[in-house]
Amino acid sequence: MTNDRVETVVAWTTWPDNADVSGFARTLIEERLAACVTVQSPVRSTYRWRGSVEDEAEQLLMIKTSRDRVGRLRDRLRELHPAEVPELIVLPVADGNPAYLAWVEESTREG
Repeated sequence: MTNDRVETVVAWTTWPDNADVSGFARTLIEERLAACVTVQSPVRSTYRWRGSVEDEAEQLLMIKTSRDRVGRLRDRLRELHPAEVPELIVLPVADGNPAYLAWVEESTREG
C-alpha cells in the first residue's frame, strides 16, 4: 500500500446466531461505513461474562472498511447491536490486491 492511500482495515464483530444481520450489514453499506460485510455462521464463542463461562453459537461479521470510518462504525455498532458490550476488533490490512483496496477506499468515502 502506498502512503497516499487510505488504510484498509477489517473489523470483526459477532452477532447472536438467531438474529438477522442483513439489516445491520445493509445499513453499514448504505452509510458507507463498510465496503463489504461477510457473515460466517455458525461459529461458537466461549467466554467469561459476569462471572460465568458462556458458550454460544454466534455469527461472525467481517467488515471491510477504511481506518477513517472506524469511529463512526463503532458508534453505529453500539446503536444497533443487541449486546450490552458488542465485540469490535479492528485489524490492519498489511497488503492485498491493489484494485480491491482501492475499491474499499472508494466504497467507504463520504460524499
